[in-house]
Amino acid sequence: MSVYSMTGYANASAGASRQGEGGAAAAPSTGTSVSAELRSVNGRFLDLSLRLPDELRALEPALRELVAGAVKRGKVELRISCQREADAGLPAPGTDQLNRLSRIEGTVLSWLPKAAPLSVNEALNWCRGGASTERLEAPALQAAREAVTGLREARGREGERLAAVLLERIAHLRALTAQAKPLLPAVVQRQQARFVERWQEALLASGAGQSISVEAAQERALTEAAAFAIRIDVAEELARLTAHLDEIERLLNKGGEVGKRLDFLIQELQREANTLGSKSAALELTGLAVEMKVAIEQMREQVQNIE
Repeated sequence: MSVYSMTGYANASAGASRQGEGGAAAAPSTGTSVSAELRSVNGRFLDLSLRLPDELRALEPALRELVAGAVKRGKVELRISCQREADAGLPAPGTDQLNRLSRIEGTVLSWLPKAAPLSVNEALNWCRGGASTERLEAPALQAAREAVTGLREARGREGERLAAVLLERIAHLRALTAQAKPLLPAVVQRQQARFVERWQEALLASGAGQSISVEAAQERALTEAAAFAIRIDVAEELARLTAHLDEIERLLNKGGEVGKRLDFLIQELQREANTLGSKSAALELTGLAVEMKVAIEQMREQVQNIE
C-alpha cells in the first residue's frame, strides 16, 4: 500500500444530457458540460467544503460520501460548475408552442386591450418552461468520480516522493547515530584522565603533610569519572532513537493512513535528540546532536503533509 500526501489537485468534466417533454429518453447535449475540480492541502482531519450550483444542491450528500470514501485527511474543496455555450441556454420554441402563445395573447388583449404585447424575451422565457430540460446530476457525479480518482493518484505520486525524502533522512540519522556511539567511551576516558591529573596536581600542591595517599586520590578520581560517565551516558537515547527510526521505516513501507503515527514518532525523535544534546560533554557529540535536530525537523515538515 502506498503512502499518500494530503496535497493534490485534479479536475474532470462530463457532458450533460437532455430530458424531453413527457419523460422522453435522454439525448446528448452538445451545449452544456459539467466540470469538477478538487483541491486538497494538509489538515489534521477531513475538512470538506463543496461549491455547487443551485441546480445540483441535492447531490451534496452523495458527493460528500464519494469524497470521504477516498480521502481520510486534509482540507479538501470540491467545486462543480456548468459550462454552457452562448446559445445553449436559449430554448428552441416549436410551431405548436408559438401558435398556442399567440392564441393566449389574443385572448388577453381582447379582454385587456391596453395590455402590452409580448416581447421576444418574454416569449422565449414562456417557451423555456415547455422545452426539454438538461439532466445534470449524472454527469456531475461522473465528473466528481473521475476527479476523485485523479486526486487520489496525484496524492499517491506526491506521497511516494515524500516517502523517498523521509527514507533518505532516516539513512542520514542512522549514520549520525553510528558516529555517536563510539564517541562516548573516548569522552569518558579523557574525563577520567583529567580527574586523575587534577587530583595528582592537588596532592603535589598540598606537600608532604597531606593526609590522603596517592592510591586514595586516584580511587577518588576514578569514582568521580564513573559518576560522570553515568551522567553523560546516552546509550539509551541512541537505542530509542534507532527503534523510532525502525518503526518509521516500517510504517513507510507498510503505507496507508500513517500520518498521525509518523507525527507522534517524529516528536519522540525530537525528544531523544534534545536529551542527547543536553547530555553532551564533547564538542563532537554536540555537533552530531545539532545535525540530528536539523534532519528531524526536515522530516517533521514532510510528515505534516502525509495522510
